[in-house]
Amino acid sequence: MFDYLFLGTGASVPSRDRALPCVAVRRGADIILFDCGEGSQRQLMVSRFSFMKIRGIFVTHLHGDHFYGLPGLLQTMGMSGRTDPLLVCGPEGFSEALRSCLEVCEGEIGYPLEMRDVGPGDRVGVAGMTVEVFATEHGIASQGYVLRDGPARKIDTAKAESLGIKGDDFRRLENGEEVNGVRMEDICLPPVPGSSVAYTGDTKKCQSVIDAVRGVDVLIHESTYLTSEESNAEAHNHSTAKQAAEVADEAGVGTLVLIHVSNRYKDLKPVLEEASAVFPNTVVPRDFEFYVTVKGGIRSA
Repeated sequence: MFDYLFLGTGASVPSRDRALPCVAVRRGADIILFDCGEGSQRQLMVSRFSFMKIRGIFVTHLHGDHFYGLPGLLQTMGMSGRTDPLLVCGPEGFSEALRSCLEVCEGEIGYPLEMRDVGPGDRVGVAGMTVEVFATEHGIASQGYVLRDGPARKIDTAKAESLGIKGDDFRRLENGEEVNGVRMEDICLPPVPGSSVAYTGDTKKCQSVIDAVRGVDVLIHESTYLTSEESNAEAHNHSTAKQAAEVADEAGVGTLVLIHVSNRYKDLKPVLEEASAVFPNTVVPRDFEFYVTVKGGIRSA
């Protein structure tokens, strides 16, 4: 199951109330970061999450409000003594752009850093999870991601005991060995479906997003404008709150989370009301709000 920390929920430029896009999704101790706008490392430092536990960072596109925080964060991890490897991914041109930034800044990393360009249709494994890449429409090379946890496997302890499995036998079974004719699958309960979350980055409403996020537990969708500014949304390849809700409804997702809200909307209530009229199970978090998975959705914690 995933936990969600919304480090930056604003759009284009930071404000007093909202930092630029950055969302941390945690499973156990492992963190996946989506986008890394300017100031993201400061947000992490004052949050409940440790940037040293980040295993993968996935950037949706190279607009500065989604990318400028990454070089500094990578260098700070090194200066803080990180030794664990880190995977960073983005669209075509991402690796070259990041490498150039680090070279210009003379940034020494000091830990294994894998930079990878990925595109729609690609699947990436990280920390026992899978990230699927899908196309978005934002006027430049842009993409979203679906993060999936594998089916949870639980041991039937009563059955294991009846078969004489105990102590170090469990480790051997986990390693794929057979113990007294017993394999791991023989003592496991039916798998519980894993969790799934989709993150769109910036995009107008489009079919490729609807198809890619169909049935996910949580959809984190941009919501730059309200319907009163729909012409601006169309001109700049963004979505309104209503359009994001229509995507959630058509894709049959569990919960819709709206971020990347324009600073023109100081009060988030109209954003929530517009989306909820189409898709009731909607939340509009503020910076640093933390959500956990519960039966039937997510809740603030």
